[in-house]
Amino acid sequence: MASPHETLSTLHTAVAQELLDRIQSGEAKPADLAVAVKFLKDNNIEALPVDNTPLKSLIDSIPFPTDETRIS
Repeated sequence: MASPHETLSTLHTAVAQELLDRIQSGEAKPADLAVAVKFLKDNNIEALPVDNTPLKSLIDSIPFPTDETRIS
């Protein structure tokens, strides 16, 4: 019988793999993406928007207000 630590580790890996599989297949629904974001946050996973990465492209595509468009 597996120890509680081994069981939790296996469950953690299975959840991560299931989320990854859904996202990579293109079948992930918005709720799946929200769960994936929470999963990463809960596990203290952070990323920096480095050039030529999907995160940087995402940030660049979001229309953040500029000084010219910001209403005071």
